[in-house]
Amino acid sequence: MGRIGISCLFPASWHFSISPVGCPRILNTNLRQIIVISILAAAVSLLYFSVVIIRSKYGRLSRDKKFQRYWARVTDIEATDTNNPNVNYGIVIDCGSSGSRIFVYCWPRHNGNPHDLLDIRQMRDKNRKPVVMKIKPGISEFATSPEKVSDYISPLLNFAAEHVPRAKHKETPLYILCTAGMRILPESQQKAILEDLLTDIPVHFDFLFSDSHAEVISGKQEGVYAWIGINFVLGRFEHIEDDDEAVVEVNIPGSESSEAILRKRTAGILDMGGVSTQIAYEVPKTVSFASSQQEEVAKNLLAEFNLGCDVHQTEHVYRVYVATFLGFGGNAARQRYEDKIFANTVQKNRLLGKQTGLVPDTPYLDPCLPLDIKDEIQQNGQTIYLRGTGDFDLCRETLQPFMNKTNETQTSLNGVYQPPIHFQNSEFYGFSEFYYCTEDVLRMGGDYNAAAFTKAAKDYCATKWSVLRERFDRGLYASHADLHRLKYQCFKSAWMFEVFHSGFSFPVSYKNLKTALQVYDKEVQWTLGAILYRTRFLPLRDIQQETLRASHPHWRGFSFVYNHYLFSGCFLVVLLAILLYLLRLRRIHRRTLRSGSAATLWLEEGFPAQTIAGTL
Repeated sequence: MGRIGISCLFPASWHFSISPVGCPRILNTNLRQIIVISILAAAVSLLYFSVVIIRSKYGRLSRDKKFQRYWARVTDIEATDTNNPNVNYGIVIDCGSSGSRIFVYCWPRHNGNPHDLLDIRQMRDKNRKPVVMKIKPGISEFATSPEKVSDYISPLLNFAAEHVPRAKHKETPLYILCTAGMRILPESQQKAILEDLLTDIPVHFDFLFSDSHAEVISGKQEGVYAWIGINFVLGRFEHIEDDDEAVVEVNIPGSESSEAILRKRTAGILDMGGVSTQIAYEVPKTVSFASSQQEEVAKNLLAEFNLGCDVHQTEHVYRVYVATFLGFGGNAARQRYEDKIFANTVQKNRLLGKQTGLVPDTPYLDPCLPLDIKDEIQQNGQTIYLRGTGDFDLCRETLQPFMNKTNETQTSLNGVYQPPIHFQNSEFYGFSEFYYCTEDVLRMGGDYNAAAFTKAAKDYCATKWSVLRERFDRGLYASHADLHRLKYQCFKSAWMFEVFHSGFSFPVSYKNLKTALQVYDKEVQWTLGAILYRTRFLPLRDIQQETLRASHPHWRGFSFVYNHYLFSGCFLVVLLAILLYLLRLRRIHRRTLRSGSAATLWLEEGFPAQTIAGTL
């Protein structure tokens, strides 16, 4: 049998042949030829793998980018690099009713894309702890002595000055924002306190602090800032990058005649504290009103703002509804409920000549307390004795009048205007009492299910107090749950349920409420939203310095691909050079073969070798 020769582009002396037994071998090869073949194979392999890597990375760029951003927020526990000159800083002081807290934030240099927001994070010290400090009492305590306010707040500013690099002080904005405690003061006292801050602070500190950086913010502003902070951490202000992301059609405020745009669905927030309850959510569609009076009320509840650095760009324009309801917090609601029990019981006893609740043997039967628990209400030197019956359904029914609902359309608690919510395409996060009610005792925090919650609450209310105490002593509830929580869990469960479903009109089939204490294991303060909003124009400084890059909205992605294609191009050039070299060698070997073949032919004819040379 013969042999099969494979030459392709290789020189004749490099031919591969297959013997009859099927074993390949290489003829007439030397070490240099083997090295050249190895280099060629390596170049081809590297070219192939570089193309594969580009395709896989570019194809998954948006998904990987999104994951990295979320992961960076989840694992954002590294100490801030204060030696990095590209890191910027910002300071917010939350002057609340019980004390003042300072938060120091930081962010890297803006990427130059005018469509992206600053990547603001909480600064962490060398021990990886958040740079936060709190002092007491509240700033409103200095209403009658405003000249002492600067001294009161100096420890906070000294604390910030120690952590922010000295070279960055003059470009670090400082915001002093006062909330509930200051709101109740007369305007003259508010002004005196702010004047002292604006006068003295620039004398002792170099932070960027102007007249607009110290103010008393409204409850509406505070709610908007909280909404911004939550959605920023959730990544809802970023661009749509995956097909499976939840989106919503939005009519941009101020351009309702234009076509609706698609962008990421933002999350609404529900926050039930001890005194008040607050709701905030985006209103993507243009709203209509039942009356001119309702329209006037709505103006005070709807906030329209642009988070982007360019006022002419509308992709970060949002319309957010914010409403705060005093007296609808868990503890305030219980106080209102007890006041009603006390007043009604005293009146009935007087009219009917009864002694209900006046002695322990004939207590008032309270359906909102666990079964057989004993409690009492004391007012004006009188005591009303209570005993729980643990009837969750009756408790809910008893609490419904406290919602103060009206027959007018599009209203919620106290008859306050509430824009329609698209329940099929929305998501809400419930904080504070929404989380405590579902998690501390019932251990159901997270995704809320009305049917499961109702069953668990019924079972809890109907359980004897002695059994609940035994479970508590065995440590079966959350570590921070105390006896006060156990005693009023039944009432607060019913209150939360009614506020959510009756007050805010969420259907019992609603599945997109998540009760939480933190977002991505971090407590999100409204101060994060405040600095995001108030520093929204700062990226313009970096964009002006990077005009060339900013000319394309996706320059980072294209830069990534361009660099890898350049790398691949180099490999192609090297490969082409090798191929040309091999072709040249092949041509030389062909000439040698022709000469050799001619000599062999003449020799086979019987001519002497020297005759051949003479003929040629």
